[in-house]
Amino acid sequence: MALSETDRVYDALLVTLVRAGDARAAERLAARWQPRLLRAARRMLGEGEEAREAVQEAWGGICRGWVRLSEPEMFPAWAYGILSRKCADRIRGLSARRARFAPAEAAPEPSEAARAPLRHELLAALGQLSAEHRIAAILYFSEGLTLAETAAATGVPVGTAKSRLFHARQHLKDLLEGDLT
Repeated sequence: MALSETDRVYDALLVTLVRAGDARAAERLAARWQPRLLRAARRMLGEGEEAREAVQEAWGGICRGWVRLSEPEMFPAWAYGILSRKCADRIRGLSARRARFAPAEAAPEPSEAARAPLRHELLAALGQLSAEHRIAAILYFSEGLTLAETAAATGVPVGTAKSRLFHARQHLKDLLEGDLT
């Protein structure tokens, strides 16, 4: 879901107002972005409590840091960057806990899986990607960030982001074609 130019301008205006101390603008920004961040976190972490906690932590970082955001038009990449770091931390933590305490298990299936088999296959395939590839793919393909914004959000050069997207796309294609044949 790509952000329209109107949405981008409106978000930049809200950030400018928030930085000037407008509490209502902060509420509007939160109302617009909490659902987007939660959707992205659920794609990265699954439907459980981990996604909600990652969004809460990310939103806390956003609120503490928007004073330092010098370019309000960069808000989407900046916000998703904070969220992706929180999700990556949780992915690493979950992987470490699974490796220490239990045999590897499949991630719990989303509740919508029974109603949407192709979506389930796609989510399962995303779950098999490395954290770096999964986050880049979700930000670019699902959240509609540009290549430059995806690079900024993940804290890597544009070439690295492009490479991660290429490899994620190839891996997803291989996984999904294997399921379809």
